[in-house]
Amino acid sequence: MLISLLKTYLRPYRKSVGVVLLLLLIQAIANLYLPNLNADLINNGVAKGDVSYIWKIGAIMLGASALIMLASIVLAYLSAKVAMAFGRDLRGGVFSAVETFSARELNQFGAPSLITRNTNDVQQVQMVLFMGLTMMVAAPITGVGAVIMAVRTNAKLSLLILVAVPVMAILIGTLLKRIVPLFRIMQVKIDRLNLVLREQISGVRVIRAFVKTNFEEARFAETSTDLMNTTLSVTRTFAMMFPSLILVLNLSSVAVIWFGAKLVDSGNMPIGNLTAFLAYIMQILFSVMMAVMMSLMIPRAAASAERIQEVLQTASSVVDTTEPKTPAQRKGLIEFRNVEFRYPGAEVSVLSGISFTAEPGKITAIVGSTGSGKSTLLNLIPRFIDVTEGSIQLDGVDVREQSLEGIWSEIGLVPQRSLLFGGTVADNLRYGDSNATDEQLWEALEIAQAKDFVVEMPDQLQSLVAQGGTNFSGGQRQRLSIARAIVKRPRIYILDDSFSALDYTTDAKLRNALERSAKDATLLIVAQRVSTILNADQIIVLEEGRIVGIGTHHALMDVCATYREIVLSQLSPEEAA
Repeated sequence: MLISLLKTYLRPYRKSVGVVLLLLLIQAIANLYLPNLNADLINNGVAKGDVSYIWKIGAIMLGASALIMLASIVLAYLSAKVAMAFGRDLRGGVFSAVETFSARELNQFGAPSLITRNTNDVQQVQMVLFMGLTMMVAAPITGVGAVIMAVRTNAKLSLLILVAVPVMAILIGTLLKRIVPLFRIMQVKIDRLNLVLREQISGVRVIRAFVKTNFEEARFAETSTDLMNTTLSVTRTFAMMFPSLILVLNLSSVAVIWFGAKLVDSGNMPIGNLTAFLAYIMQILFSVMMAVMMSLMIPRAAASAERIQEVLQTASSVVDTTEPKTPAQRKGLIEFRNVEFRYPGAEVSVLSGISFTAEPGKITAIVGSTGSGKSTLLNLIPRFIDVTEGSIQLDGVDVREQSLEGIWSEIGLVPQRSLLFGGTVADNLRYGDSNATDEQLWEALEIAQAKDFVVEMPDQLQSLVAQGGTNFSGGQRQRLSIARAIVKRPRIYILDDSFSALDYTTDAKLRNALERSAKDATLLIVAQRVSTILNADQIIVLEEGRIVGIGTHHALMDVCATYREIVLSQLSPEEAA
């Protein structure tokens, strides 16, 4: 998974990666050349007292050191640039994939997990790429080169490598066997911590109202402690690993000096060669340690890459057609033809046998008890989810045969949960039409009965909106959401219980103004409040996902027991009549 991800998203940066590899090769060659120069300096310069030779070799060594320093600077710069650009592209890819998801896929992953995957998981892969370009590639080049140079320097002394490296490999393998599963568990527990934190921040008022602050603090502490314990297990393993590797490194150095001294004493090895061999053995063991550090990072990055690929490879259940059809005339006519919808694996359909027509210039209201499928029915029109049987016709063409953008351009949606974006009031309203003038914005606000409170704000249209619109009341958020849809001037308005936070007077004024301004549009309204839809041209009554009545208010009061029960639970018989 990790390699596949790197191959895909590193493709645009192949030239930069090639330059990095070239610099690593130059750096490694220079590093391998320096101990050899040092040996020559000691054997042929210092031992013989040849000052000119010392100056000559010293100058070459300084040049090699300068080359290494320059290569390191450029290498770090390019590696950081490639890694950061890779992270940017990967985050963009994950975000684009999530944007194509239908409600089904979004519910499958959940918001907390998707946030973690696009932040923490991408960061893990990005970090391993940066470290890989600066360390992992250098480790085998330096390690193999140092082995060759060490054998050339003294073959007998090189037998020590056959002891030190396997010991380190066994140690690393044992510790990795413990760490790899822990990294996967850590990512799941980070998801859980993110979930709990999001719930507590978004539900802080409910928590305070029910005096559950201590309970939620304990729940967060428990989740945080669980993550801490897993992280501590990983850290303890790290704490064992590095001292053990340093011990092997130091013992190897002692062994080289011990056996090398005997060879120097017997005249079988010049003292300069001993210093060179010691430098090579250090390079070999440091290469192994760098490989260890990378091997510790790779499992976590691999777990993160697996989670990222899961998002990237998940196909949306709502797929845009490759050959979209365009209706002969855009009017906003909606026809449900024997529509059924059920979730994958569900035994019972959420909606079944739904057939009706919503015409332009008329108000179609949908009522029913909680869980009867009202919001699901509305979500089928803009294809947030797709029907499992039957079809929905928009201006005579099946919505599945039209382009998604073509459908969305016709619809002004006001969701059940009014959502405002961070920015200004004008920014939020222009979400419906980016080219709308201030006059059009004020007109939309007036229709939505939101003009009065916007005028009273210090900066009016330029007044700031907090993330989620938390600096507005529920009724103000609903009215601004409706104004945003009005600015778009769509042919179809979908209002999903969008009047629930309004008082009766504001509700009535808004409906009257909306009916006048959108007299040629198709209005679909879901409402819990019966007074909102009494004058609708057509009322559809849902019960357990089926239509049990269609007609006007007065007609349904006579023939539909479910509708009559809903009305009389809110209005007196005199008001209902």
